[in-house]
Amino acid sequence: MGRVRTIRDRLYLLRMLAVVAAAVVGSLLRSAPAYSGTETFVSIGSGEIDGVYYPVTKAICGAIFHELRAQGIWCSPETTPGSVYNIDRVQTGELEFGIVQSDLQSDAYEGSGRWQGQPVSELRSVLSLYPELVTIMARKDANVRELTDLAGKRVNAGGEGTGTRATWHALAAGVDRNRPTQLTELRPDESIAALCDGSIDAELFIVGHPSGLVAKQLAACPSNFVAIDGPVIDKLIDEHRFYARGQIPSDLYGITGRIQSFGSRATLVTSASANPRVVAAIARAIVTHVAELRAAHPALSKLRADEMVTQSLTAPLHPAAAKVYEDLGLLK
Repeated sequence: MGRVRTIRDRLYLLRMLAVVAAAVVGSLLRSAPAYSGTETFVSIGSGEIDGVYYPVTKAICGAIFHELRAQGIWCSPETTPGSVYNIDRVQTGELEFGIVQSDLQSDAYEGSGRWQGQPVSELRSVLSLYPELVTIMARKDANVRELTDLAGKRVNAGGEGTGTRATWHALAAGVDRNRPTQLTELRPDESIAALCDGSIDAELFIVGHPSGLVAKQLAACPSNFVAIDGPVIDKLIDEHRFYARGQIPSDLYGITGRIQSFGSRATLVTSASANPRVVAAIARAIVTHVAELRAAHPALSKLRADEMVTQSLTAPLHPAAAKVYEDLGLLK
């Protein structure tokens, strides 16, 4: 009899939770001004669900919900494989917007790297978000502390066509070519287990910090950050304006000291053919809700509107976004 009572209690609790959830959603919808025009659904390509792009995109859509709803626009974060996929799907129109690494934004627009000889000339910038640092982690007993230590090691750098693999190719000049690095193409979640069981010695992430992937790796088995510095990094930064030096904030993971690295920025892109009304609405909503975004996710905690409309935007600004920033006094 006690068991029946417990099951009934659980069912009652589930029904009550459903009622509360429905009431919250209903309240949100009622509090947003009605829009009598055509509803527009906007998909923003992000990344893997346990990465940073997806929760950041979710935070953005949440922070600007009411402003967009008043204009009949619904913002939806979509999980994707990441930057390369997002650029390609924005190009085909399957996604209206995408979050991408600024270095890959440059490659796509200029027709280099993954897009060699096939520039995505319709790609347009909307704004930039936060720094993404190249983050290499190694198993502690692999004795890898800096970039040169990766010679002859087994490294997961992701699949061909991904942002991480493209970055590895740029870094490889700093590793002894006489002792080739053995590369694997594991997904980020697979590489954590592979590092711990000894299948690989190190793994490459390109992430904003704090990162759930990094936290999972540190919790899974003894591992350490690898310092990324030296002449090859100096050359990359000198040659590419979308790169900048940075330090991995290891204190966010309970580790003392900061780790030298470099990286680009996460940027929001769209297509030249995107609806100007929607682009303008998204751009205005994001740059006028910076305070809410800073509080919504740690990776966004240092956002500045004046930097967001200029930094690391290697594809031209969409005209509708540029007009918004001019009207707000962010662009001269």
